[in-house]
Amino acid sequence: MKIVQELLFTKEFVGRVEWLGSATVREGKMQTPDRVELVTNQGIRGEHHLRDSGESERQVTLIQQEHLPVVAGLMGLEAADPGAVRRNIVVSGINLAALRSQRFKIGEAVLKGTGDCAPCSRMEKTLGVGGYEAMIGHGGITAVVEIGGAVCIGDTVRGDESTNVQHF
Repeated sequence: MKIVQELLFTKEFVGRVEWLGSATVREGKMQTPDRVELVTNQGIRGEHHLRDSGESERQVTLIQQEHLPVVAGLMGLEAADPGAVRRNIVVSGINLAALRSQRFKIGEAVLKGTGDCAPCSRMEKTLGVGGYEAMIGHGGITAVVEIGGAVCIGDTVRGDESTNVQHF
């Protein structure tokens, strides 16, 4: 495992926030603000997944923009709407799979990846029949908020060795 850890962050990849979404109620319409506030150990302010301190490992969900055309292609769609996949943050230019158990900085906040964001049966409704299957392996990651702060469209996403130590 140590060798694999050493291979991570040998090159600094910098991603970009492309889209933000949140829903105030479960299964509610996704709102698409230009800015969200991440609350330490809780999630996105105003989002229905917001939890009291440390209750969930799914405080924020992220997906790579590069995966949306793959999902659309599998579904026979022209494009996959980020709101349909029900993720909070769409990023480009960085491999989220490499961050699924790492700390990373996004905008003013620091998150820690907690694992893969598996699709749910709701994908059948939002993407159409076969949506669940199309999302397998393309669903992004879940994360917890270690240090809260604002995240805006256009902000950078950095997963490098400097964010995996205690000093910022």
